[in-house]
Formats: sequence, structure tokens, C-alpha cells
Amino acid sequence: MPATPMLTVLEEDKHWWFASRTRAILAYLDRYVGPGRDQRVLDIGCGAANMAHHLAHYGRVVGVDTNPRPLEVARQRGMEAYQAAADALPFEDGEFGLVAMLDTVEHVPAQDAVFEECRRVLRAPGGGAAGGRLLVTVPAFMFLWSQNDVLNMHQRRYSLPELRAKLEQHGFRVLRISYNNFFVFPLAAALILLRRGRAEPALASPHFDEDVYQVEMEPASPLLNTLLTAVGRLEVALLRRVSLPFGTSIIAIAEKV
Repeated sequence: MPATPMLTVLEEDKHWWFASRTRAILAYLDRYVGPGRDQRVLDIGCGAANMAHHLAHYGRVVGVDTNPRPLEVARQRGMEAYQAAADALPFEDGEFGLVAMLDTVEHVPAQDAVFEECRRVLRAPGGGAAGGRLLVTVPAFMFLWSQNDVLNMHQRRYSLPELRAKLEQHGFRVLRISYNNFFVFPLAAALILLRRGRAEPALASPHFDEDVYQVEMEPASPLLNTLLTAVGRLEVALLRRVSLPFGTSIIAIAEKV
């Protein structure tokens, strides 16, 4: 089977789903981290470094991933990147001011070990300085489980209270947490539920086929992509002010205490 083409940084930035997620991430980071070059930033599950140019506004970015194929691309793009598991990070205690774990922890069976490792490698509060910050995005609601979760070897989807409790259990203070993809939630949920039980097309998975290391997002027409991008901009304007009551994903930022 031929390899699925890897989305380039610019292509991902233009896709409505990635663009909307990125704007939500940057809204939280701008408020609770702020720009800076002195700290180190760890991108867990960095893939081909598609978020590195955004995270670089907050420090010097280092990435880890378990899949060697996208790591080759990440290094070609200039990222300092290592092959390592999220529950066994190859770094010293307190090395990072910010850890970004973007749609990653849902892949790992040992989720508690992942959160412990995030806390371990983040700097501790002290001397009047705040503790390191952890930015997490995860898929929401187990009732939205679909073939996409199976293809990507997800172990779970989260509710907002579940993610908050997990962060607090592992020594983090939650600064902000919200559902996102709020406006597309009704349509997305309806489509998933309508498809349930029907035969799905055989698609390549980056986890089952060594020649395929990233699955493309479902294509959207230029008009639909423009419309959904505008919806994403509206949602981020709301996220800057309030937490949203439901959505297909969750975004949280927490501080090590």
C-alpha cells in the first residue's frame, strides 16, 4: 500500500480542524505562559514537528515520539527530536518550563505514568516563580467512539471532569479547562451515531502499516473549509472568555504544584 502523503506544516495550518485547534492552544498559552526564549518546551507526541513553529514562541522546542518515520521529517525541519515513549521520557527532572501533550495521552495504556512523567520533567515552583505548565488536548466523550479511534489505537476518550481529576491526582493545579469544537459538536456527534453499526471503508493506519505514518484529515471543500475556519475563530473568541459546555475535544492548561 502506498504511503499516505504527510501534511506539510502549511497544509495543516490551512485545514480548519488543525487551524481551530492551534488557535485554541495559542489562546491558552498566550494567557498562561507568554512568549519567551529562555525556557525549554517539550512536545510529547511531536510527530513531524507540525506544531513546533507555533510552540517556538514560548521557548526552545524539543520533541519526542515513538514512531521513527515522522521523527525523520521533524529532524529535517530542524527540530531536536528523540524516539521515546511518553511514559518513559529521557530527560532530567525539572528540565522544562512547558510541556505540550497534544492528542497524545489517549494513545497510551499507562496514562497515569504519562502524567507522572509530565510532572517530573516540569520545573517546580519556587523563589516566587510559578511551576511549569502542562498544555493537554484530548478527544471528548466515550459515546463518540468511532472507527477513527480504532485506527489511531486510542485507549479512551475523556470527559472534562475525568481530565480535571486526572491532572489534580498527579499534582497539577488546573488553570483553565474547556471543551472545544463546540459548534461542530452536534453535526459531528450525529454523523458518528448515524454511521455506527455500518460497514466502514478499509483505511490505512499509521499504527498498523509501517508504510503509512500519518492519516490525512477528511478533506473539506474550499468553501466548507473557509466556513469551518471562521466558526473556529468565533469559538476561540469565546474560549478566551468562558469555558464551553461540550465539544468533540477538551483543552486544558495546568500548573505543577
